[in-house]
Amino acid sequence: MGNKRILYFLLGAYLVGNLLLIFIQYNWAKNINTLIGGNEKLVSEFTVSGELTELERDILAVESRIRGTVNTRDTAFINGLEAQIVAVEAGIDRLKNTSDNDSSIQYIAILDRLVHDKLVHSRNILNTYYGSGKTAAESVIATRKGKELTDSIMIMARTIELARQRHLSAVTSTIDTSGANALHLGIILITTVLTCGAFVFWYIINTIRRQNGLIYQLNVSEKKVREVARVKENFLANMSHEIRTPMNAILGYTNLLRRKPELDTESQQYVQTIQRSGENLLTIINEILDLSKIEAGMMRIESAPFSLRGLLHSVEAMFRPKAVAKGLDLQTEVAIDVPDSLEGDAVRLTQVLVNLVGNAVKFTGEGQIRMAVRKESESGDTVMVDIAVADTGIGIEKEKLATVFERFQQAEDSVTRKYGGTGLGLAIAKDLVELQGGTISVESEAGKGTTFRVRLPYKRSLHLQPMPATVERMSLAAPRFPHTAVLVVEDNEINRGLLRTLLRQWQVQCDFAGNGKEAIQKLERQKFDLVLMDIQMPEMDGYTATQAIRTELGLQIPIIAMTAHAMAGEREKCLGYGMNDYLSKPVREEQLQKILLRFAAQNNPVHQTSPDVKNSAVDFRYIDLSYMKEVSGGNAAYEKLVTEQFLELLPADLATIEKAWHEKEISLLRRTAHNMKTTISVMGLNDRLQTDLDGLELEDLTEESFWRHFTAVKTVCEASLQEAEAFHSLLA
Repeated sequence: MGNKRILYFLLGAYLVGNLLLIFIQYNWAKNINTLIGGNEKLVSEFTVSGELTELERDILAVESRIRGTVNTRDTAFINGLEAQIVAVEAGIDRLKNTSDNDSSIQYIAILDRLVHDKLVHSRNILNTYYGSGKTAAESVIATRKGKELTDSIMIMARTIELARQRHLSAVTSTIDTSGANALHLGIILITTVLTCGAFVFWYIINTIRRQNGLIYQLNVSEKKVREVARVKENFLANMSHEIRTPMNAILGYTNLLRRKPELDTESQQYVQTIQRSGENLLTIINEILDLSKIEAGMMRIESAPFSLRGLLHSVEAMFRPKAVAKGLDLQTEVAIDVPDSLEGDAVRLTQVLVNLVGNAVKFTGEGQIRMAVRKESESGDTVMVDIAVADTGIGIEKEKLATVFERFQQAEDSVTRKYGGTGLGLAIAKDLVELQGGTISVESEAGKGTTFRVRLPYKRSLHLQPMPATVERMSLAAPRFPHTAVLVVEDNEINRGLLRTLLRQWQVQCDFAGNGKEAIQKLERQKFDLVLMDIQMPEMDGYTATQAIRTELGLQIPIIAMTAHAMAGEREKCLGYGMNDYLSKPVREEQLQKILLRFAAQNNPVHQTSPDVKNSAVDFRYIDLSYMKEVSGGNAAYEKLVTEQFLELLPADLATIEKAWHEKEISLLRRTAHNMKTTISVMGLNDRLQTDLDGLELEDLTEESFWRHFTAVKTVCEASLQEAEAFHSLLA
């Protein structure tokens, strides 16, 4: 409001100043013109005065010449008389032309008549002289007429001169007044300009002073903002650590308790309830921390090559068991022109889709859930990908659509009571989409379903990043590391107990240190194969301890960061301090197992035992049991069941596809090829078969293309069936 007032004031001052300058300039010009006109009149008056004097002289000269001729009878006197008479007539004409005074005009007219009469009288004398002689001419001269005319001319000339003097006095007065006015207006103009200049100068100086003050305040505010951001980041890091540390123990011990064979059915249900509640609590914590990171500007979007179809399949596989349990048809459709190899943040895209598909499964009681992906546009190497997640669930009322992306908002209060949730998922999804330069929208009708549409720009990637060679496939049974010594640096007693349990079940020799100083002392006295290093500890934190191990002790032992910090850049920070990898709490059993396989197994043989206690080192060429092992959590009965389902369903799917092609039932062929993607996922065959199954499902098939894709799928499937039968025999 203050800026507007200043703007209006300056605008008004500008207009008033311009009007004042125009008025002053107009009057100043008017007075200057009057002054110029008065000067011209003054010059004219001097001219009239000169003309009168010259006229008097010429008349007297004419009279003198005529008298001289008569008195002396010498004609030499009349030489130049005519020229003199012409000069008199010309002079009187000039007087008539130069005068602009009313009284002067009247007097000049009389003067003109008198001069004319005088000239006539003078010619009459001269004619009388030539015709009658000297005596007659002298008698004409002796008459009073000539003298009276001369006196009258002289008197009239004085009268005209007096009238002109009065006029000259008036003109002079006008000139003086105009000059004075012009001088005053000039002073006013200069004063106005100087005043305006001083005001503008003051305003500029004052504005600069205020701007400098604002800049100073901004600098102070920026420092405060940075300090607040630093405090907030530290607070979030501490909160992350303090919350995740006990959650690590809760989930870890629950997972161990769930495997106890002596638990009865009721106890197993209690443990499963605790585990599900812990997972839900961890999800809520992660959502709140994600939201805080987004607000603090600490959420980083990374770019790396990824497989779009592989990502979509992973999301579908994640929710298929829940969908099947509720009797829902979960489908994924990817248009054939959508490139598979893209470059972007696959982790954040997965987070968005998990939220959307998870909501769809949660709020859909019957019907189907469909992920449809198409290419909206393409410019250069950038592809705009459109992903729609549609369900036939409870829907959202129109008046609630505007708030679904707001934080802590759900369509109805009853939704929270019935379905649970914080109301943060969609808000985080929206923020993540916008951070990646995309948009998210929703269409819904109460009781008929909801469609969320995500549009994201990605760059084409010619090659996908290969999986790190150091990541081993999970073997058939739990690995054993009897010759591996691990130093666990952890100050929390509960977490130490959890890690002790996990490591000892794999026959790992472990020792513990409560802080960085103790860890350095133990490493000086004893040799270890791996260090699991907590970050936030008393006396000496994990960063300082790692630097001391690298520099003071000169050890290159693998050090794995083990931190409850969930802030962006924490992994990079740990690696920058000399650590080899990073585990985020709660530490997952499979993640810790992969770390041991990657680092501890480099110098120590990994011993594995099959479920029937037979030593084996079976390695498969086609199937990959990592996903099955992760889902089963060591449950041999579950592994046996899904393997039997794989052995039963896969041959039937192959036969159905071949029969459908012969009978031209293309829709059945496409549907079966799509369903096979789920069937083969349990054996980790998606990477091998994804391209050919996509061809069978999405391409406009010809005889040649069908047999090319089908033969490739059948060859891999037949080899995989043999390996799956071998694995099943180990489980028997």
